[in-house]
This record gives sequence, C-alpha cells and structure tokens, in this order.
Amino acid sequence: MNDEKKFTFEEIFKQNERRIHYQLHRLHIYDPHKEFYQGGLCAMWNAYEKYQPDKGPMATYFNYMIRNRLIDKIRKETRDTKHTADAILEEKTVIDDGNHQRSKGNSYPIPNFSDPLMNDPNLWQNLKAELTENQWKWVYFFIIGDMSVKDIAIQENTTEEAVKSWGQQVRKKLKDADFRKRISWDV
Repeated sequence: MNDEKKFTFEEIFKQNERRIHYQLHRLHIYDPHKEFYQGGLCAMWNAYEKYQPDKGPMATYFNYMIRNRLIDKIRKETRDTKHTADAILEEKTVIDDGNHQRSKGNSYPIPNFSDPLMNDPNLWQNLKAELTENQWKWVYFFIIGDMSVKDIAIQENTTEEAVKSWGQQVRKKLKDADFRKRISWDV
C-alpha cells in the first residue's frame, strides 16, 4: 500500500459503498445472492490499490472500475448460460437424433435406436404384396426414403391430400393384428 494514501480502505468503503448499489441499480441487476455486489466490492478494492491521484478523481475511477467489473460479470454469466444451453441442446440431439413427433401442438422426441424391422427384406416384400401400388409408394418414399408428403406429391404428380390418404390407409392396415400376422410382423 502506498504511503501517500491518507485513508484506509475501510474508510473509503464506508464513504463509497453506495456507488456499488448505484451501479447495480443503473445496470438493472437483480442480485439476491450478492454475487454482483461482491464483484463490485472487489473492483472498488482494486481501484483503491491502483489509484493514482495525478490521473483524476478517485470517485470517477471507482465508478469506472465498478461499472466495468459488473458488465464483465454479466457478459461472463451470459456466455456461461449460452454454453450450458448449447450443451444441453447438443445432448438432447444425440439422445433423440433431433427428430420429433408432433401431436396436438406438442413435440415429443423420437428415440434413436436401430430397428431390426428396417433391415428385414422379407417384411418389406410381404408388406408390398399386401398394399396397393399407391400405398406402397407412400411406404417406400415416406418411411424408407424419408421424403416429405409435398415432395412425394410433386414426384407422383398428385395432390398432397392424396398422398396423406395413402398414408392413412397404410396406418389403418398396420394397426390390424391379422394384417401384421400376414406380413410376418412380430411386434
């Protein structure tokens, strides 16, 4: 500590504590755990230690140091929050492969697992034999080829409603236990 300093930090703190509260209020910082207050207090201590009287008034230097320390803390917390949110989103994407099923305005993740049914050629042949040509097109392009209804409609030169109808017919058949037995779907 410099011999030139006439006041102790405790005395300076008592005189300038309101500067921290002023900066917190000015920056609209809600600080229930006094983390930002502590940051402002540390900034005041650093300003007290580094203050050079020939550079300007101490009050201005305190305001500058406290405000910038608080802004830095806000930026750091915002960055940490963003990194956390990005990590959570990435983990969710890994878990559910980014695919979602939408129903009645809600979105539900579709779990990512390899389905043995997708690799069973007999199942697909049996299914194709039981479906109409258009129903099979829907299965082939929509389920296997992962094409959108709109793209299938354009490719087949028909309406989206027609393609949706093909899908509804297939779904209705797949719900029937006897139909699933005929195509050897043991689910």
